[in-house]
Parts: sequence; structure tokens; C-alpha cells
Amino acid sequence: MTTEPLVALELPTPAGSLTVLLSPEDGVVRASGFTAPSVLLGRLPMALRLRGTVAAPSARGDADDAGADGVAARAVAAITDAVVAYSAGDLTALGTVAAEQDGGPFFQDVWRAMRDIPAGTTISYAQLAARAGRPRAVRAAGSACASNLLAPFVPCHRVLRSDGAIGGYAYGVAVKDVLLVHEGRRA
Repeated sequence: MTTEPLVALELPTPAGSLTVLLSPEDGVVRASGFTAPSVLLGRLPMALRLRGTVAAPSARGDADDAGADGVAARAVAAITDAVVAYSAGDLTALGTVAAEQDGGPFFQDVWRAMRDIPAGTTISYAQLAARAGRPRAVRAAGSACASNLLAPFVPCHRVLRSDGAIGGYAYGVAVKDVLLVHEGRRA
């Protein structure tokens, strides 16, 4: 297992500054959210946390490098392009980004189901549990939302309470509301 630091980048979005942590060896997003890199790092499993972070390389400068620097630079460029496109109105762009997080089989099913929620739509926690294959596991689906380390690439902001209320969000309900307004779900 590599011990290279995770690459950290911060990108502007309609909801504020988005921090992304990715592994340089494969370019996969390991954590993201509307908070400081140190906060995201602290939420990761110990093996990733111990790697620390380093600022992102130039989004274009090292992209031809065949090594880890090249992988990281290409990933930074792709992630930046996706976030810029999403911010400009291409609401499907974030779905193209490779993102992985640790979790058991049910949480993985819930997170896959969240990635399948089209932008501009919302579902309830009960519907999310059903889409994950366990319709009676509504609270567990809510726990998977609360444990999601990959917002907005895994769009837990698209999950609402059964009564249509916005519910909670790790980065504040105002951020969740801005994302939903951006996606055309709320006025």
C-alpha cells in the first residue's frame, strides 16, 4: 500500500468551496465536501488519514507524466473540469468522477443508489432504502447518507425526508438547499 500523501484541491461551486482529496496513485476521490481539507482527512479511515495531504499539482502541467504525478495531474484536471461543468449547468458531470469510500455492503448499495438519483430530482430515505434493496432499512439508509464522505459526487443532498422537508446535511442545510436550487429542484 502506498504512503504518498493524498492530493487536496479546492474548487468553487454554487454552494461554496468544495474540497476534494484524491489518491495520487489511481486518481480516485477518497473524500470531498464543503469543509477544510483537515476536516475531511479526519473523517477518513486511519490508513488514509496517516498519509496526510499535499496541495494539488498543476491541473495541466504534469498530465503527460506517466508516473503518480501524471495520474494525479490528470485526475485533478478531470475533477476540475467536472466541477466547472457542473457549476456551469451540466448536472451530470459529477457522475463521471471516480470516487470510492470504505463501508459495508449495504452502505455501498446505498451509495450506488444515490449516484443513480438524477440531478434535478429528489427521493426520500424510504425510497433510497428500497432502491438499495432493503426497503425496511430506512434508518440504515439515513446512516449511510450521514456517513457519506463523497458529497456531492455521491449526491446525498438529493435525499429528503418523507414529508419533503430538506432534513439534515453534514455541511449545513443552507448548502444542501443551494445545491438543490442549482439543480432546479427547489425555487
